[in-house]
Amino acid sequence: MAANRTQVNRAVEFIRTKTQLEPRAGIILGSGLGTFADELSDKVKIATSSIPEYPESTVSGHKGYLVFGYHKTVPVLAVQGRTHFYEGYPIQKVSFVVRLMEALGIRLLVVTNAAGGVNSTFEPGDLMLITDHVNFLFQNPLIGPVENDGPRFPDMSDAYTCKFFDRLEHIALEEGIKLKKGVLWASGGPTYETRAEVQMAKRFGADAASMSTVPEVITAVQSGMQVIGISCITNLATGISSEKLSHDEVKETADRVRSKFTRFVKAIIEKLIAAEIK
Repeated sequence: MAANRTQVNRAVEFIRTKTQLEPRAGIILGSGLGTFADELSDKVKIATSSIPEYPESTVSGHKGYLVFGYHKTVPVLAVQGRTHFYEGYPIQKVSFVVRLMEALGIRLLVVTNAAGGVNSTFEPGDLMLITDHVNFLFQNPLIGPVENDGPRFPDMSDAYTCKFFDRLEHIALEEGIKLKKGVLWASGGPTYETRAEVQMAKRFGADAASMSTVPEVITAVQSGMQVIGISCITNLATGISSEKLSHDEVKETADRVRSKFTRFVKAIIEKLIAAEIK
């Protein structure tokens, strides 16, 4: 069942008892990438387990906090710990946080994830600017009644706001960060993909594979948000590498590139988002 306005309003009312900060951008932090939120100033951390209607994250590397605070002068909401479809929640609950952001007035979403490299030129530790996605979850969070003023049939031709691409590449260059670009493949998990599935994904145009992100982006587009997507390539997908995959490897690589990732996100806020929200 879709998250209705009553459920979202209950969550917002609770949050407003903890903070009156009005975030201008939302940032969803993927596996092992949550430390950015700890560096915000004047921050207020709210355990998602305490928020009415909020689906609690159960995955290692996802702490389960909404962190309200500032980077420089920009007020942001950072999500430490997303909810995944494979945790057993309805697909609409997976993107509940985006409905919450919409109700809080956020109009720009930065969504990040840990992903497996499908493109054979990628290496663990690379950052990839998401330019598009393939939804192989076979689920859509917009099924059900429309609970906002957004369109019934959203256009997904610019899901990841393409007007930002050149600016993001320029920011990466200024920061000395090698930024790849590519298409994200999303499947349900929690198993990693088979060799045959990875080969299929490659033929379908995918560059990286993940078990998240797409439901949030679909909901953000329907809500009228601009979206920036970044994948941290934490491993090479099955068949691209002969190594067996594990979540520990994902977290280890995310830890290794933490400073680079955090530096890039901070630069995006300072050099792009700050100008967009004026």
